[in-house]
Amino acid sequence: MQTDEIRFLYAYDRWATRRILAQLPGLDPGVWSRTNVVDERGLGGILVHQLGAMQRWRHGFLEDGETPRPEREPLPSIEQLVAMYEAEWEAEDAWLPTLTEGFIAYVHEGVPVWQMLVHVVNHGTQHRSEAAALLTEQGRSPGDLDLIEYAEELAAKTRSEPDSPAP
Repeated sequence: MQTDEIRFLYAYDRWATRRILAQLPGLDPGVWSRTNVVDERGLGGILVHQLGAMQRWRHGFLEDGETPRPEREPLPSIEQLVAMYEAEWEAEDAWLPTLTEGFIAYVHEGVPVWQMLVHVVNHGTQHRSEAAALLTEQGRSPGDLDLIEYAEELAAKTRSEPDSPAP
């Protein structure tokens, strides 16, 4: 695994999560705040947990001592959660370019860092699929979230704008 492949996976993760978040405005507050739908969580709890995991892994890689736990806070509004995701993505935009081949190849307690980074994306996929199913039940399907959809969209954009950098 190389750093540009990790960045691609993180960009996919963001693209797919934005498709979920785009379906949230105007959602019935009872649907948003319901619990015990998928394990102990409902739609809002699932998305807050996904965000918290992203934050904790990034801070863990930075070794800055921060361990955010938004799951332990009162459920934010949809607007607040979207703003929280945007803030995390801004932090990722500052962090991802600093990844080096040596860092992602480093083996921590028997596990290469690149596998941990891929885990973060895969973890997001699990929770997006849960959220997508719940949204689809409400008539708010986010559409296809498959990685190939993102790759094809990116390829089409690159073909139409050959001098533009990849996102």
